[in-house]
Amino acid sequence: MQEVITRDPEVMHGKPVFRGTRVPVQTLFDYLENGESLGDFLEGFPTISRELAVQVLEECKELRLARV
Repeated sequence: MQEVITRDPEVMHGKPVFRGTRVPVQTLFDYLENGESLGDFLEGFPTISRELAVQVLEECKELRLARV
């Protein structure tokens, strides 16, 4: 499976971004934390597919559950 989150010092100062974009992953979490939906996020960032956003959320969930 390709990485869904990438980091490159040349892209967005090395912040984690969605694969193939310049959209910081933090932006998705900011939307959700502010009560906005995944649909709202996807509408605001059409370069991110629903599948990619869900993959990021699943990966983060798995990482979090592994730490419990």
